[in-house]
Amino acid sequence: MFRQIVILDYTGLQGFAIDKLQAISDSPIKMFNDIPKTDEEIISRIGNADCLFVSWNTPVTKDVISACTNLKYIGMCCSLIDEDSANVDVRFAKTKGIVVKGIRDYGDEGVAEFIVSELIQLLKGLGKYQWQLEPVELTGRKVGIIGMGTTGLMTSKRLQAFGAKLFYYSRSKKEEAHGLGIEHLPLEELLNTCDIISFHLPRHTKVLSDDNLMQLGSGKILVNTSLGLPFNKEPFKKWLLKSNNYAIFDVCGFGPFLDELSKCDNLIYSEHTSGWTKEAKERLSYKVLDNVEEYLTG
Repeated sequence: MFRQIVILDYTGLQGFAIDKLQAISDSPIKMFNDIPKTDEEIISRIGNADCLFVSWNTPVTKDVISACTNLKYIGMCCSLIDEDSANVDVRFAKTKGIVVKGIRDYGDEGVAEFIVSELIQLLKGLGKYQWQLEPVELTGRKVGIIGMGTTGLMTSKRLQAFGAKLFYYSRSKKEEAHGLGIEHLPLEELLNTCDIISFHLPRHTKVLSDDNLMQLGSGKILVNTSLGLPFNKEPFKKWLLKSNNYAIFDVCGFGPFLDELSKCDNLIYSEHTSGWTKEAKERLSYKVLDNVEEYLTG
């Protein structure tokens, strides 16, 4: 049991999950549905809680953890891929004896569907823009996936169903990708080979240098549904001005640059998080509950 559970922001936890969490809290759960703007506001919301749940939107920093001395458990209602990309200072929490648990693989289906949908609209001119003078097909189109984790692999499978030719770049080779006939290429070769590049990377991962963006040249499409930019902002803006270049983002892809970059021509974006579906929230809720149960029984 916990003395006090706080849900720090809008986590997507469904009603059945809230009910189960209430059953393991001595006090009524304190729930917030907006994003706190400062550490002071975060600390005030947490108060004397010993259990905290948080989405990917709110940073739980060293200063926050230091101030909230009763915390024993932090449930990240988002992906915990590694400590460097987490919005919770996992390393510092460990030094305080706080258990931090994250989840994986809950919103990938929605992301893959978004990418396929937006690409088809751009290639065929069904929306604001049309990539080439005439509508073209995904069939035979060369697509490069940068980051072959769960989302990258799922997106690859969806694109293969339309006849696209897939390549990928990742820090390590992926057996499942090779089993699907997806060829691993060095980064520069992938950029030269593919017309469409899709990024599937952890937060804070910069994979393209300024020179890489210039190397891309014109007539390309960049897709970014990662948490933040995988390249520097100003070179990207210059690249976007080149002939027949387009970009597709969901709202998470901008990082802190939404207001600036969303005004650019030839950039298609959604104001919604592409993987944030009803089904994703249900999967998230079950996985978060599994983590809590493991903690309490472990």
